[in-house]
Amino acid sequence: MSAWAVGFALFAACVMVLSGVFGAITGFAAILENQVYAFRGDYVFKWDLTTWGWIHLLVGILVAAAGFAVFTGQVWARTVGIVLAGLSAVVHFMFLPYYPVWSLLIIALDVVVIWALTVYSRQAAASLR
Repeated sequence: MSAWAVGFALFAACVMVLSGVFGAITGFAAILENQVYAFRGDYVFKWDLTTWGWIHLLVGILVAAAGFAVFTGQVWARTVGIVLAGLSAVVHFMFLPYYPVWSLLIIALDVVVIWALTVYSRQAAASLR
C-alpha cells in the first residue's frame, strides 16, 4: 500500500503542477484578451473576464507551487495541496459557462488529487526523503 500511496502522491504533485501552469496560462489569456472565452447562458457568477483571468492566474500559480511542495513529502504541503485543489475545483465550477469541458476536466483532476493526497501516509512521506 505504501508504494501505491507514494505513486499516487507523486502523480498528484505532477497533476497539480501541470493544472496550475495551464490555469495560469488560461488566466493570462483572459487578462490579455477580454473576448477569448465566450459566455454561454445566464449564470450567477457572471464576472468580467479580466477578473476571472486574475483569479485563474493566482490560483494556478498557487496550485503549481503547492504541487512542487508536495514533492518534498511534507505533511503541510499535502494539506495545502488538498485545500488548493478544493479551491481550484470551486473556481472551475464557477467558470463552467465560459469554458465547460476544460472546467469539468480540471474538477475531475482536482478530485483525483484530493483523493491521492488523502491516502498518502506519514510512512509513505518518510520513504520519499
